[in-house]
Amino acid sequence: ITTKYLEPRLLIVTDPRMDSQAVKEAAYANIPVIALCDTDSPLEHVDIAIPGNNKGKESIALVYWLLAREVQYLRGSLSRANPWDIMVDS
Repeated sequence: ITTKYLEPRLLIVTDPRMDSQAVKEAAYANIPVIALCDTDSPLEHVDIAIPGNNKGKESIALVYWLLAREVQYLRGSLSRANPWDIMVDS
């Protein structure tokens, strides 16, 4: 099991206040951090802040859905010409 261990290349957190320990440890290991941030979220050790409501489950679902679609676009597994036939689960 330990031979398959890989260091993470990126940390994505929903609330930097609740995940402060993970954000701090990622900063020590020089791992970039993307965080969904509300107006009262601390931004120390956060590399990219995505502004939005990080308290409501529908808004969190929408942001993660959009991030997943963008990753699929960038990997080439999904074309931008395709319609949005799958909607967000909440």
